[in-house]
Amino acid sequence: MLRKFTVAFFILFCFVMQCSVFDALSFAGIIPNLMIVLTSAFGFMRGEKEGLVIGFFSGFLIDIFCNSFLGFYALLLMYIGFLNGKFSRIFYPEDIKLPIALIITSDLSYGIVCYVLLFMLRGRFQFSYYFLHIILPEALYTIVATMFLYPLLLKVNEKLEAREKRRAQKFV
Repeated sequence: MLRKFTVAFFILFCFVMQCSVFDALSFAGIIPNLMIVLTSAFGFMRGEKEGLVIGFFSGFLIDIFCNSFLGFYALLLMYIGFLNGKFSRIFYPEDIKLPIALIITSDLSYGIVCYVLLFMLRGRFQFSYYFLHIILPEALYTIVATMFLYPLLLKVNEKLEAREKRRAQKFV
């Protein structure tokens, strides 16, 4: 139960930070995508199911408050969380290279899918401009934000896992 409250808190916290604080700290209109960091991190720390669920609720929150059609970002972040969950078998908490690589890949994939489905299909074919001025700077800014957010998420996950192990030992 504590894990559910903690995850819900982090989803709301990252959403509020992304929409308010980082909106004020934007560089050329680019803000880091904290929802991708959260979804990816919990996906590869906890597995496919948890990544899928966190991705859905993170995306659904974005859909409700920031998007004109419901379900696009929920579905996109669900896939990102699920695919990051596939890497939970090779996840080691002390290694930061895998999380950084997965978050970069997730953010670039997110940007490319958004471009294809939201812009290219409407006849806007300036992919190089979109990639150099929106996708790439967002990915770099997201990685900078990841350096601060990921250790916090990792520490919270380790504490929750330790608590769950202690509780499980009481019942054995």
